[in-house]
Amino acid sequence: MKKLLVFIFIMVCFGLIGWKVYQKVSAMENSPSRPRPAAIPVPVHVEPIRKTSVREVISFTGTLYPRSQFMVAPKVGGRLESLLVNIGDYVQQGQLIAVLDDDEYVQQVDQAKAELEVAEAKIEESRSALDIARRELERAKELRQKNIASQSAFDAAQAKYNAQVAILKSTEAQYAQKEASLKAAQIRLSYTRIRASWTNGDEFRVIGERFVDEGALLSPNAPIVSILEYHILTAVVHVIERDYPKIRTNQQALVSTDAFPGRSFNGRVIRVAPILKENSRQARVDIEVPNEGNVLKPGMFARIQIELDRHNHATVVPMTALVKKGGVQGVFMADTQENKAGFVPVTLGIIQDDLAEIIKPPLNGLVVTLGQHLLEDGSAILLPETGLERQQIPKKASAPDNHQGGRP
Repeated sequence: MKKLLVFIFIMVCFGLIGWKVYQKVSAMENSPSRPRPAAIPVPVHVEPIRKTSVREVISFTGTLYPRSQFMVAPKVGGRLESLLVNIGDYVQQGQLIAVLDDDEYVQQVDQAKAELEVAEAKIEESRSALDIARRELERAKELRQKNIASQSAFDAAQAKYNAQVAILKSTEAQYAQKEASLKAAQIRLSYTRIRASWTNGDEFRVIGERFVDEGALLSPNAPIVSILEYHILTAVVHVIERDYPKIRTNQQALVSTDAFPGRSFNGRVIRVAPILKENSRQARVDIEVPNEGNVLKPGMFARIQIELDRHNHATVVPMTALVKKGGVQGVFMADTQENKAGFVPVTLGIIQDDLAEIIKPPLNGLVVTLGQHLLEDGSAILLPETGLERQQIPKKASAPDNHQGGRP
């Protein structure tokens, strides 16, 4: 019983002592005369907000194609007697490209001419017979009117005349047929001389490929050479569904190739496919690229940058200045007078390389680009340019030294 009382007494004493200590500490912390410890400034790096032009650019890869390309092929078969051009040669509209062996087609023309002459002779014969039948019909008609010739004789003369009229029409039709056959034979003969022909574009073009050699036996429509027009090229890219709504005709493009590092060529979007391929979910986009000096060649791999939008005199900050606080995108503005940083929520626009456009609010001054992740709104900052003396940390006062030596 005594031990229990002693234990209770000791616990009460400890409780009273603890209460007194708590009251004393609380009084010291709430005392206005006691200064709170100053917040430690955060070392930061700042950069000025700038005004400049920014572009929204999207990059693609594609292939360069000639503006136009077609195969030169014969319309008739035959042996290639001579080929007058080779790869890289320039040709003009109507220039002779190749010649086929034409002996067979010359013979067909001669035969058609002979058949036409025979048809012409038959026409003359039919006209002469028709003239005789007409005179006989007129004589039979006169005799019939005088009741000298019978009705049957008149009918026979009339039938003979009608028959000669039909024969003449038939021979005239045969003549027209033979005349058409001659023209067809002459056209086939002309097909043995193969010429370069196109409707629109440059007067001069270039031979891109050669597919056969002289002496080859060609079938109709077998390609001989290809002809290119590539003073203007077409860069073809395929755009995914996410970027498709951003592409429009007449947008400017910048084209570069591995063949000419460091050099860019201007282009322009001229066509956007109205559909996306179901298997790839991509749409074709054609970009016209003027080929000054014909330095670019069809088939080259190309990198294309299409300018979607451009803002002049835009307010921009470095990308490193952007930070999220509480799920809100913003920047820390540096107050060099108070050595403090304030968080400002921002609305972003175009992102170009390491720059971000600030649409709103209007900003001017310095933004923190290094150390902002350690800051809160109103945090003290330490600018490297200002030195340690601007920390405004109080120094300890030292006792004056009134003695030259010995003990104070």
